[in-house]
Amino acid sequence: MSFPPALEAYVTRFGLSTATRAFLSRSHGICIDGTWSSGDERAPVVEASTGEVLTSLTLGTTADIDRAVAAARRAFDAGPWPRLKPLEREQLLGRLADLIEEHHEELAELESLDVGKPLVEARDIDVQGTIDTLRYFAGWASKVGGRSGEASSLPGSYLTYTRREPVGVIGVIVPWNFPLQTLMWKLGAALAVGCTVVVKPAELTSLSALRFAELVHEAGIPDGVVNVVTGKGSVVGAHLAGHPGIDKITFTGSTRTGHAVGTAALANWTRMTLELGGKSPVLVFDDVDLEQTVERVALGIFGNAGQVCDAGSRVYVHESIAEAFTARIAAHADRIVVGPGLDPATEMGPLVSEAQRAQVVACIEAGIAEGARLVAGGPETDGPGFFIRPTVFAGVEQSMSIVREEIFGPVLTVASFSDEEEAIRLANDSPYGLAATIYSESLSRVLRIAPRLQAGTVYVGAQSTIDPAMPFGGYKASGFGRDLGAEQLDHVTETKTVWITIDDA
Repeated sequence: MSFPPALEAYVTRFGLSTATRAFLSRSHGICIDGTWSSGDERAPVVEASTGEVLTSLTLGTTADIDRAVAAARRAFDAGPWPRLKPLEREQLLGRLADLIEEHHEELAELESLDVGKPLVEARDIDVQGTIDTLRYFAGWASKVGGRSGEASSLPGSYLTYTRREPVGVIGVIVPWNFPLQTLMWKLGAALAVGCTVVVKPAELTSLSALRFAELVHEAGIPDGVVNVVTGKGSVVGAHLAGHPGIDKITFTGSTRTGHAVGTAALANWTRMTLELGGKSPVLVFDDVDLEQTVERVALGIFGNAGQVCDAGSRVYVHESIAEAFTARIAAHADRIVVGPGLDPATEMGPLVSEAQRAQVVACIEAGIAEGARLVAGGPETDGPGFFIRPTVFAGVEQSMSIVREEIFGPVLTVASFSDEEEAIRLANDSPYGLAATIYSESLSRVLRIAPRLQAGTVYVGAQSTIDPAMPFGGYKASGFGRDLGAEQLDHVTETKTVWITIDDA
């Protein structure tokens, strides 16, 4: 296939696999009950490094969501998936993981082109994380069960036991920053226990979900188990969230959108898991290796161009090292190589869209207007694509918008503290509570502070370290419920208690 000239020059310069070109050359529709169809209305997919049109997608409708929910309901109520022996589901999910691994490079290229992230990140984090998560939950398929025992607190004789049963049809709304990996965060546990799903990918980054749906079919997973409907969040996403035919909704995205999703779900008493926004604090004490800490803090905010829900976006540094830290982090930010995702030299790619770039620019300009001191980066960039330079503000006040609001871009604020109590107060002074980070060589200090931080995850000595076996989710306005870990199994199953009366006669 041929792309617009600027895009063709870009992919030719850095190379693009035959498989990726073949996928992009196909017309992309929606997948319902194992059948692909295209709607009347389509939307362009814009490549973030060049601003050129990459391909187009079907804009699904509310009627498409209705059909997808009906297909998932049939697959759950009458299809084989929930009735397979757990080991059979485990084997099919293992086969799907093998297929994702076989198409590792293709999927990484799609993520890089669709989101804008460096190819090495897409390969080593997004796709590898997808494989690891699927294999982890595939292993749970044959291990989820209830418990049994005798009830001794009542007169008479009883045998009791519990069953762990799949919750049913799950609506899945996926964000645009880690589209494939977050999709698997939602699907891994659900599919392992026997649920069926309707997936609404982010309208900006749907390509990997569509390729995934093709691999689901190739793996031999029954039709109707995984249905994918692309389109606008305000149309198909909203309709899915409030659909009376689903048993649970799981959503990752902004707190504002999550509020709308939760309100729609609550009208039907639909169970929900919401993983929402963050404004994660980073506490740097005066006993750290400064150079190493600067590198790790920079990775925690500038990775994926800051488009990470738990990005460490507000740093509080002990006053004795605040000036040195600020100088080093600003110099580090200035050295980061910003470029197109497919370029092997790129350390930070563009933002996902022009609208996202405009939003981040507005936040930077607001910080300058509020009196924060810009020590690195800024809103100005040259050339095509949706680029922003890594940006660092110092001299910030807790009341400033750049400290209070989630920016979702490569923007870091630096302030100082005098003692542990002030550090904890500043860290917790936020409506969000997704994650927090502590940098200190003192184990006693870490053990004192970690329990007092209002966050679903506390990182020590690093940031955004994710393992499929460990739960992830937030406090306060960062949502509720957990993805990943054995804890997620509670969110995709119902527990049924059975009492059997034993006749003593």
